[in-house]
Amino acid sequence: MIPAEILKQVRRIHIQTSRMVNDILAGEYVSTFKGSGIEFDEVREYQIGDDIRSIDWNVTARTGLPHIKRFVEERELTVILMVDASSSGYFGSTSKLKNEIATELCAVLAFSAIKNNDKVGLIIFTDRIEKFLPPKKGKKHVLRVIRELLCFEPKRNKTDIELGLAYLNRVITRKAVVFMVSDFLSGGFEKSLRIANKKHDVIGINIIDPRELELPALGFIELMDAETGESIIVDTYDADVRAGFSLLSNDQLAKRRDLFKSMNVDLIEIQTDKPYIDPMMKFFRMREKRR
Repeated sequence: MIPAEILKQVRRIHIQTSRMVNDILAGEYVSTFKGSGIEFDEVREYQIGDDIRSIDWNVTARTGLPHIKRFVEERELTVILMVDASSSGYFGSTSKLKNEIATELCAVLAFSAIKNNDKVGLIIFTDRIEKFLPPKKGKKHVLRVIRELLCFEPKRNKTDIELGLAYLNRVITRKAVVFMVSDFLSGGFEKSLRIANKKHDVIGINIIDPRELELPALGFIELMDAETGESIIVDTYDADVRAGFSLLSNDQLAKRRDLFKSMNVDLIEIQTDKPYIDPMMKFFRMREKRR
């Protein structure tokens, strides 16, 4: 039986994200992501202005009147939500943890997908594949996706993005739009990302907490790596310590941006202290202009 608190959270996210999809993202998703090809629609008589290269010569010869083949874009897509559930997601210095933001983002994307009759699948990973929901259509399926993200308890703490991408390439055989949601605090996934992006349309969503980029002056604090359990004590009153931390963090962020750019993979940066709808809208509009 699903706990009442989880059902309450599912309803809250459903109401909140559905309103966002209907009021703000209406049209943005469908104009950004198109189908993977074209499919035959009909044969009809030639009309002035039609492309003569579309003439169906067999039907034309049989009827004595010029006819053309008409094709339409294959609209249906498969959207895969690939979510990093490692322990670093259970961090937050604002009103929401990083994994809570990730769940809301996935809900927005999933409801946008089913609104346009697309399939939605889910891969939850740490340093192992924790959960896989095959792509399906419909509101009921999307509510299950949200429920899984809300109540899922990973068995492992660490991250292996390369493993997640390799699994994606094995189980999703047709081209898909893949939203990879993570804080990307692990490396070594360059080869798998390159392979995945050749097969699919991969978009990274980087969840960032402001305290991961800059330390406040609070005196001595303990910094712990949630995935390894290692910790150190630092004096945040020391300006050099704060400056060094900020320099290192922002350098890692810059390298991450360069990596994704070098592979022609879009990267959306979401900060937990700012509305996520703004960078999402910016991404949709950028992709639409680029088509």
